[in-house]
Amino acid sequence: MLQLEFTVEPFVEGQPGPHVTAAVSAAEAIGARVEFGPFGSTCTAAADAMPQVIAELVRAAFANGATHVTMHVAQSAP
Repeated sequence: MLQLEFTVEPFVEGQPGPHVTAAVSAAEAIGARVEFGPFGSTCTAAADAMPQVIAELVRAAFANGATHVTMHVAQSAP
C-alpha cells in the first residue's frame, strides 16, 4: 500500500471548492480511502492503483479550477 498526501489550491479554510471535492471524489471512485483534512488530504491505495489515483485526482482538480496541486507519495506504515 502507498499513501498519498495532497493539497489542492486555491485553499480557502473551511470552504473546499469544487476543485478539492472533485479531486477527492476522483480518488475515491478508484477505491482509494481518503482522509479529508483542513490543510491537505491523505489517501491510501494499492501500489498498482496509485498511478491511476494520481492521474484522475490531478485531472479532476484542474478541470474544476485548481491552480496548484502538491503531492507526496510514500509507503504506508504497516
